[in-house]
Order: sequence, then structure tokens, then C-alpha cells
Amino acid sequence: MAYKVRTVAVAVTNLGLIQTIVYLFQRLRRHVLAKDDSFVLVTKRALHPLKCRAGTSDLDVFGQIFVHREYRCLDDIADARLIIDCGANVGYSSAYFLTHFPASTVICVEPDPGNYRALESNLCPYKERVKALQCAVWSGNTGLVISEALFGDGREWARTVREARPGEEPTISAIDIGTLIRESGHERVSVLKIDVEGAEEIIFSSNYADWIDLVDNLVIELHGQRCESLFHAAIAGRGYSISRCDELTVCKKSSVPDQQRVLRIGAAPTLEHP
Repeated sequence: MAYKVRTVAVAVTNLGLIQTIVYLFQRLRRHVLAKDDSFVLVTKRALHPLKCRAGTSDLDVFGQIFVHREYRCLDDIADARLIIDCGANVGYSSAYFLTHFPASTVICVEPDPGNYRALESNLCPYKERVKALQCAVWSGNTGLVISEALFGDGREWARTVREARPGEEPTISAIDIGTLIRESGHERVSVLKIDVEGAEEIIFSSNYADWIDLVDNLVIELHGQRCESLFHAAIAGRGYSISRCDELTVCKKSSVPDQQRVLRIGAAPTLEHP
């Protein structure tokens, strides 16, 4: 009960009273809605209303980003220009960034077809500030497919990709972060967000040295010990200060090279998964 009271209090603070009521109502009735139903949620932290698909993980993603504000760790960045959102899901994190950083442009990458269609709908009002790509971030160019292996709870926020096997027709293109930067027209990345359900193991296994120093702020959700080891080896000695914010590892350029610190950023209740 205490947890639920705290969650409601956090929701009211971050959404407002009326929108919290709407959010909680949708959570209560989501199990009785048909899977192809959808509804709209509004938050002061997104300039435009957001579509939410019933029977999917969308409502939980909304809770993470707008109720518990898992990207609050980036709010103190003074002037973000280019933001790359790897694993953009249905566009909620991109909408948060576009709203909080009004001078920014966001490149968002999402491989899953259903998620991508919802992303296009949610980010369409931001017009030329968004470049959306239906592909997957990888360490190089190759052919990929949506993986049939279960990852996490197997819902829409846990889609994974794998390389196409010999003789298998690829359905998804891969793109590396260096290419995204080169094609952006920007010299540096203000914010690189990575939440790719384990593919960070591939991203930080090779072909990262030509772009990693062009990233000023990096926020990543790491999945497993191997991913953590590869990632920390890749950023070691590159002038990042390292902190934790809920499930995220946050790396910000430090004024002193090789200086690293580990701390815990502001506690907020983590989302209660059904």
C-alpha cells in the first residue's frame, strides 16, 4: 500500500492530477480492452498527445518515462542539439527529449514493425525535428531479422534482433552509430540513449572507437555481466563520469580526463510491472 501511495504521489507531481487519474484509469482497464484498441495519454513533459496501444507494454513504457522520469538524469544538460535514440520503441523517450530540449533534433531507431508504426504516429507532430529509421543499431552493416528467442517478458518493449542465418532472407537493416553521426550533419552527439535489449554486446564489441569520443552524454541500460564488462572497457579512460539512475548507467563528459565517479542519482520508485 505504501508503495502505491508513493507511486500515485510521483504521478501527480510529474503528470498533474487530472492526467494521473486518466493514467490510473487506463491501467485499471487495460486487461479488458481488445488488443487492437488504443487510447491517448497527455503529459506536460511531451508537447503532443501520445498514442498508447491496449494490451501492449506501451503503458508501462509511459510509466517509466513520464511518471517515474527515468531520464531525469539528463535534465541538467544545458544545450542538447543532436540526440540519438537507439531502441526508441514507440517514441516516448524521443518525445521526452524533444520537449525538454527545444533546440534538439532526434534520430530515433526502432526495428520492430509494430513499435515503429506507433513511433511514427507519436512523433509525426514534431515534423522536421525527427528522423525515424526502421532498422537496428549494430556494430556494422549486415542483414538482420526479429529474433524468435524470448527476451525479458517477451512483450513489445523487449523485442530483439539477430543476424540472418545463411540462406535466410534478412528483413531488417543494421546501422552503426558512426554512420548515424556522419549522416546527421552534426559533429558531435549531445545525448546518445541506448536501450537495445542486449544488442549493446554487439555495439561495444567492435567498431566503436571512431565515434565514442564524439558523444558528450551517454545513457544506457545494460543487460547482463558481459554487456557491462564490454561497455565499461569501451568507455574507460575517455573522460566520462559514471553514475547510476534507476536501471540506467549514465556517462557524462568530465572536465578531467580519466576521472570517473560512481554515485546514485535521486531515488524514485521503479515501475511496478504487472
